[in-house]
Amino acid sequence: MTRTTATLIGFSAVALWALLALFTVATAPVPPFQLNAMSFAIGGAVGLVWLGLTGGFGQLARVSWRVYLFGTLGLFGYHAFYFTALRLAPPAEAGLIAYLWPLLIVLFSGLLPGEKLRAGHVIGAVVSLAGAALILVGSLGGGLGGGGEGTLAGYGFAIACALTWSGYSVLSRRLGATPTASVAVFCLATAALSGVAHLAFEDTVAPAGA
Repeated sequence: MTRTTATLIGFSAVALWALLALFTVATAPVPPFQLNAMSFAIGGAVGLVWLGLTGGFGQLARVSWRVYLFGTLGLFGYHAFYFTALRLAPPAEAGLIAYLWPLLIVLFSGLLPGEKLRAGHVIGAVVSLAGAALILVGSLGGGLGGGGEGTLAGYGFAIACALTWSGYSVLSRRLGATPTASVAVFCLATAALSGVAHLAFEDTVAPAGA
């Protein structure tokens, strides 16, 4: 892979992260678990096609079931919390809280063996957490952002979202090298788990215009 290709892939990843909130809001009123199931079913299907084209199916047998379980729970938990947060709370505020995960990754990584937190890390964490606190206080002072208890619950899901993805990212280092091919299985398993949760807890809603 050339440096240019790697840079373009990285830029695409940043763009996808940036567009996640916009697309999540645009899919209302589809409930969170249904949205999770639909999204990851598509992602898993694309992953299977990619594996077929690249001959990557053989790599899947060498992946431990623990890795599959960990990856599935990470994707399922993060996106279920994220979609729920943006359904309940104002998307901009909930998104800012959810995207505390890069900060938390730095903090949690400092707790790993051979790593340590530096003063700059702690100062950055305090500033970022203070900003998140201002969002919550501002909403409380304005009557929970006009959304009642649902808004506060949405912020809670956003915090859980940040904790889930940061924990997933840091702990994944303990699993060793994992082939990219395994992500297709993560997606399909996440879709299945989300589908079960949707049938158990939600009413099916057809996307607007479907």
